[in-house]
Amino acid sequence: MFHGKMKALTFSYDDGVTQDRRLVELFDRYGLKATFNINSELLGKPGTLWRENMWVDHNKIRPEEIGELYRNHEVAVHTLTHPHLTELEEPEIIRQVEEDRINLERLTGKAVVGMAYPGGGINNDERVASVIRNHTAMKYARTITSCCHFDVQQDLHRFQPSVYHIEFERMTELGEAFLKLQPDTPQIYYIWGHSYEFDYHDTWGKFEEFCQMMSGRDDIFYGTNCEVLLSGVTDSLYHA
Repeated sequence: MFHGKMKALTFSYDDGVTQDRRLVELFDRYGLKATFNINSELLGKPGTLWRENMWVDHNKIRPEEIGELYRNHEVAVHTLTHPHLTELEEPEIIRQVEEDRINLERLTGKAVVGMAYPGGGINNDERVASVIRNHTAMKYARTITSCCHFDVQQDLHRFQPSVYHIEFERMTELGEAFLKLQPDTPQIYYIWGHSYEFDYHDTWGKFEEFCQMMSGRDDIFYGTNCEVLLSGVTDSLYHA
């Protein structure tokens, strides 16, 4: 259970971009909790991405902003420089994860215990997960493979999110189903994405409506990835 509740909702956003400022305000307005996965060596760097036939800002948050901006949420590892970990040897995987963790702990003053795998496509495999499980301080690591369900997962180092937020109709359908659930076993609704995607899909308003729909429910625990994945039954599974 999650602090006495059978249902938990959590969000995960990658890259530490300046659009996170608006997203954090949105989550705080509705009492929602998220984890923000950050590449510490890229902090403060300007950039753009070509998406959906347009350029979108991909400017990184400044290092000095990290502690205050994400104070109500969780900061987690996204590696130092966003490489595909499947292409790296073991020592470099460890360095990318552990040095990012150390940098983020220094910036936040808090323990950093989780991560999201960087990159699209096949960005993780069992070799990489084993290295992270056995040679880093990471207690969980999120993939980008949507599972489209809410069941508790045993493998927290290749954790599959419920849905990618750009699959907006599916996210909403799953949200409506989650609200109706009266489960006998713990259920997790886990949503991930990048905040810059709200710019090029022009979905800030729609996402706020979704947040409003999901918020304020007495039967749902609203927590960060760490609070949800490492609490209650999931914690016992992790240590099994």
